[in-house]
Amino acid sequence: MSRRLGAIVALCGAALALALAVEVFVTDFPAGVIVVACVLAALAAAWLGLLRRGLARLVGMCVAALLAGTAIGVILSGHNGATLTLVLVAFLVAVLGARAAFRPERALPRAPAPRRAALFVNPRSGEGKAAEVGLAAAARERGIEVVELGPGDDLEVLVRDAVGRGADALAMAGGDGSQALVAAIAAEHDLPYACIPSGTRNHFALDLGVDREDVVGALDALVDGGERYVDLGEVNGRVFVNNVSLGVYAEAVGQERYRNAKLLTLLDTLAETLGPEGEAAELRWCADNGEARTSTALILVSNNAYRLGPTVGSGTRPRLDAGVLGVVDFHPPIVGEKHESARWLQLEAAQLEVDSDAPIALGIDGEAVTMEPPLRFRIRPRALRVRIAQRHPGASPSADLPEGALGALRELVRLAASG
Repeated sequence: MSRRLGAIVALCGAALALALAVEVFVTDFPAGVIVVACVLAALAAAWLGLLRRGLARLVGMCVAALLAGTAIGVILSGHNGATLTLVLVAFLVAVLGARAAFRPERALPRAPAPRRAALFVNPRSGEGKAAEVGLAAAARERGIEVVELGPGDDLEVLVRDAVGRGADALAMAGGDGSQALVAAIAAEHDLPYACIPSGTRNHFALDLGVDREDVVGALDALVDGGERYVDLGEVNGRVFVNNVSLGVYAEAVGQERYRNAKLLTLLDTLAETLGPEGEAAELRWCADNGEARTSTALILVSNNAYRLGPTVGSGTRPRLDAGVLGVVDFHPPIVGEKHESARWLQLEAAQLEVDSDAPIALGIDGEAVTMEPPLRFRIRPRALRVRIAQRHPGASPSADLPEGALGALRELVRLAASG
């Protein structure tokens, strides 16, 4: 689908969904008001339940489920079931059209192929995805040296050995933690680096513009790829490619039982830190503007800023070369505090310092780590030479997405009118 056709489809779908939704709201009044009230009350009950344990948590979740069921019942009891179905279909069509209209396309400058590229493969990452697609064999066919990690192998030692043997390009097939380590060594020696998406989520690959469904095709980055420079994040000397989480999530990830019971561990940690009897560790932080802040629930520091909110491309980073850290501070309503204390703050900074009265738990690219305060974050602008296959997008899904709903609407109208 072309950009122009995608924009036309998105505009038509959105207009139809809005018109039908208004019709349902008017003809079924006051059912719409009741539904909204039930949903808001359900969210409040669920939050209060999450901050408690045992019977109190069960009661809160049951009340939330009851309120949500009431909202669904009110919707189904009306006479506009078919219309509501059309609203949903039209909305999905609009989203698909917008994705096509704002699809990133980058023609990166071609770079000479390396002579002695080395690929490091974690065969256990992504539930064995590398072996499933025959990655090692495909790499050898392209003249790339393959180093597979075995039990007990030290990835850093293997990479530095390869550089010592004359490797002139590095690639990593594994999770984002492994990607960060290999990327740091590539940046240290100013070597081209390729991200091969054989991990579980491959967030770094997504924001680089690597097609996560084309694992083998990503190897072509080291054969006939384009090149660009991207930033790296750093905390107390350790490089990260995606983000570092502090607070509730980092505390949960650091527990041994998290691997086998992720949701339960996260819920218990939430209750332990933010519940009525919780003792959340206070994190004191200060960004470029010098304003001192405190946080207890969540701080997320990312290599460039994320696009957040209900929009196409949410949860991705439009750029990886803006030379800034993205900082998100989430302070939710806490039992015993006034509602006004809740806040959501997002900002950008070149550096950040976080202090505390105790060692700080972190999740660095998903890996649990504990560091002594203070934590000093900084961005390393254009530190990494990245190679990307020519047939891959070469940019984040949100790279061409305008800011805000009105900006997106104006751009869709422009694309629909002129292509």
